[in-house]
Amino acid sequence: MSADVPSPPSPTSPSPARRPRRRAVVAGGAAAVAGGALWLRARDDDGAGARRLADEVAAGWAAGTWRPELFAAATGSLPADLGAEYARLAGRLAAAPPAVAVASVDAERAGDGAAEAVLDVSFDLAGAHGAAAGTAFAYTTALRLRRGDDEAWRALWEPALVHPALADGSVLRLERTAPERADVLGRDGTAVVTATEVVQVGVQPSRTTDPEATAAALAQVLDVDAAALAARVRQAAPDAFVDVITLRRPDYDDRRAALQPVPGAVFRTSTLPLAPTRAFARGLLGTVGQATAEVVEASGGRYAAGDLAGLSGLQERYDERLAGRVGVLVRTDGGTGAGRELFSAPPVAGEPVRTSLDADVQQAADDVLDTAPSAAALVAVDTTTGEVLAVANSPADEGDRALTGRYPPGSTFKVVTTAALLAGGLDPEEVVPCAPTAVVDGRSFRNFEGEAFGDVPFRTDFAQSCNTAFVTLSPRLADDALPLTAAQLGVGARWSTGVEAFAGEVPAAESAVDLAAASFGQGRTLVSPLAMAVAAASIAAGQLRRPAVVLEPAPPPAPQPPAPVDPAVLATVGALMREVVTSGTATVLAAVPGAPVHAKTGTAEHGTGDPLPTHAWTIGYQGTLAFAVFVADGASGGSVAAPLAADFLARLAPLRP
Repeated sequence: MSADVPSPPSPTSPSPARRPRRRAVVAGGAAAVAGGALWLRARDDDGAGARRLADEVAAGWAAGTWRPELFAAATGSLPADLGAEYARLAGRLAAAPPAVAVASVDAERAGDGAAEAVLDVSFDLAGAHGAAAGTAFAYTTALRLRRGDDEAWRALWEPALVHPALADGSVLRLERTAPERADVLGRDGTAVVTATEVVQVGVQPSRTTDPEATAAALAQVLDVDAAALAARVRQAAPDAFVDVITLRRPDYDDRRAALQPVPGAVFRTSTLPLAPTRAFARGLLGTVGQATAEVVEASGGRYAAGDLAGLSGLQERYDERLAGRVGVLVRTDGGTGAGRELFSAPPVAGEPVRTSLDADVQQAADDVLDTAPSAAALVAVDTTTGEVLAVANSPADEGDRALTGRYPPGSTFKVVTTAALLAGGLDPEEVVPCAPTAVVDGRSFRNFEGEAFGDVPFRTDFAQSCNTAFVTLSPRLADDALPLTAAQLGVGARWSTGVEAFAGEVPAAESAVDLAAASFGQGRTLVSPLAMAVAAASIAAGQLRRPAVVLEPAPPPAPQPPAPVDPAVLATVGALMREVVTSGTATVLAAVPGAPVHAKTGTAEHGTGDPLPTHAWTIGYQGTLAFAVFVADGASGGSVAAPLAADFLARLAPLRP
């Protein structure tokens, strides 16, 4: 007899056929008692066997395995492939096994060869299907057990085992309802990415008799490869939607008259999370699109084919927060009870991510880079808070060089070297010769385009960006002076921006030559445009400003900063940067309306060749706005990057007090 609490027979389970009890027929009372004891032991053994089988079936189901040797058909014959039959009955629920436990076993009739177990079944709809945390489809079901003629116990296979509602011939259907994806916000709380109406332009092969002509007509209106499109149309099923391009509604409306008459062209209207323009902080914000097979596989059930998912940038990094959780409905399909709802949970909308972006500043940065002669980046930082107001890249869809690029800073790094020299006692009025070349341990260093200004005060060396003056002064620096001072200005320091960003690498000098090269931003020093904008912001503020990009959810705090630079030293560096604008290499910034502009230009050699190719830089600040402009393979900071900085500030002048 079982020690478990008996459960009532399942209403969907017919009573088992009774088998004759095995009794011992003996003479005499003692023999009868002994025979009764044997019979009781047999019943106990029978019940234990039923319980073991119930445990095996539950464990197998929970592991996703269905062992045919454990089963017998309740009616007819056992399916040839139990796993396949289970998948048919369970539908999408079969994608991940449920938790299954034996709640009880009724073995009162074990001596008759019949028992019944109650199984607790729970499908994790959060972990396997993207529903809200803790959502589970839980129910109990009956597992009928029979002892065969071979005395072995077997479970009866029947659809009602999978779920009691399937006794009428139904199968389970799981349906998902997409949640509302949340916006990405700017620092003032207004949306910078929100649901926007788009039109998908496609081709339905059955609607055109000449795929080449259709592709050519579309290519005349859209920037697409006609040959590649024609090939895709020929390979697709007749009624397929062969995607060509997705256009914002205004862009589609501008082309509508030319697109509509194209044979085979078809159109779908939907919404996508989009920024105000295609280029708007694209490298930072990223994109949303249909989940790839890899994304679906890696999502742990959050995504299914056809779902929208964050594919890059913030949209990918904060995808789980922005996307929310799907709603789920489990119902029956087919059979006499089709459409019966068994479980439902509503979708949970995503939560917004608030960034530090200022829409006006970002738009100005994007517009300026439209005029850049080559790949470029522009970063703007609020000097009072360290919040990053703009992150622009050109081309917009070739990564986020503004935040993650790794480039030699060239002479913009002289702001760091100057801070270290001033802290060591250098007087800006000290005469430091600006010779055409300077030699350190046999290595010759020169100025840009062979310039030389003779015996001049250091402030002039700084304004005219004299490399050889800094090489001459480099022996005054300790081997670790530049990395320490750089970290005090935020370069090479530990940040907590909430996004991927490169703070810079400023190695300690390993030789006099190494230190001389590092003093004017060459050698092994690498930075991102953001790192140099942070340095400019720290100089403007008179103290370290660590960058902030994601404001909500707040990233974990960064480690404690190094000991601060003397504010008086930074004030002097700022004054020297002003002279770069008034009488040095960035005079193009002198006429910018508004507060005085402070700047430092840079021309950074990189790569190989003779002469070496150069990147162009300009960093600086105006009022409470710090900036860094980088142009890959630009001729010089003063001639290429500084005019872009001037254009940027001029565009913002009407918008700033």
